[in-house]
Amino acid sequence: MPELIILIPILLIIFLALVGGAYFLRRSGSKDTELEPRKGDKDVTLPSDSEEEVSTEQPKKAQPEIVLEGKPSFFERLSKARSAFSGYLGDLVGVSKVNEETWEDIEDALIQADVGVSTATSLLEDVRVTAKEREVESGAEILELLKERMNSELAGKDRSLTIDEGETNVWLFVGVNGVGKTTTIGKLGRRLVSQGNKPLMAAGDTFRAAAAEQLTMWAQRCGAEIVRGSEGGDPSSVVFDGVAAAASRGCDVVLADTAGRLHNKANLMEELAKVRRVAAKDKGHVSEVLLVLDATTGQNGLSQAKIFAEAVDVTGVVLTKLDGSAKGGIVFAVESELGIPVKLVGLGEGAEDLIDFDPQEFVAALFE
Repeated sequence: MPELIILIPILLIIFLALVGGAYFLRRSGSKDTELEPRKGDKDVTLPSDSEEEVSTEQPKKAQPEIVLEGKPSFFERLSKARSAFSGYLGDLVGVSKVNEETWEDIEDALIQADVGVSTATSLLEDVRVTAKEREVESGAEILELLKERMNSELAGKDRSLTIDEGETNVWLFVGVNGVGKTTTIGKLGRRLVSQGNKPLMAAGDTFRAAAAEQLTMWAQRCGAEIVRGSEGGDPSSVVFDGVAAAASRGCDVVLADTAGRLHNKANLMEELAKVRRVAAKDKGHVSEVLLVLDATTGQNGLSQAKIFAEAVDVTGVVLTKLDGSAKGGIVFAVESELGIPVKLVGLGEGAEDLIDFDPQEFVAALFE
């Protein structure tokens, strides 16, 4: 009995110890669980012992990485023109010995590729002479000679865009409606601003509806100055005001849009010649007259180039839509028959797709 009396308190103490330990462990586990965010909770911030106060400032959203596209590739963008060239000249590779009929086929292929009759004839005359000198007979070798001759046709021309220091340079953009003059000006303005120049756009096409609005939009996009006149007003006066404004605002280049057609009886070429004269008055210095041509128009574009060149002394050509259904031969026709260098080409709709013309890359893209 005395042993039982002693054992009962001991068992009671052990029981109370076990109950107390279980309770303590449960409380401790509950606290740890409260510090962990529950599934579905949002924006849960765990307290830090080192923080004296909790900041209520919302975290900044991560900015998306801006990746600028590089210069578009002639090879990638001229797939249609390359298909046309390979379609016309592809059979030449399998010819073991070129005869007179083959030479005629090559000439026809170049003409179909918009190279033009006189240019195609001139190119092949030179190729035939070289082939005879080197004793070349196979079609594949002739094709290499043709590629070599095309490269030499486009080589050695000044394709730079002139900005004379200390002058209020004027770049006139001429061409028929629909070829992309206004868009070309906008893209060039963007490039000039990125290069540290200060361009001013003059909306000299006062006869096309919404032309001034379109140019104003481009100016706002790239941070260029803009001068515009009233709809149907005198284009020459808009360009003259643009030159004056550029001189007073410290702008180094005036990008002047011009009409592609008129709504009155005045002759378009006479109007453009007048604009050219006015642009050179007072502080104006015409350093470029750029003819904008739609490359998909082929030989029609060459006819346009001849007319504009006679009227306003064109210094360079901008070929737009070269990535479209254009066959590419128009480049050789313009440079060979008119002696005017192609300075810029459009290889897409994006602002970065108006690029400097690279003759070697262009020829390689046609033949590869």
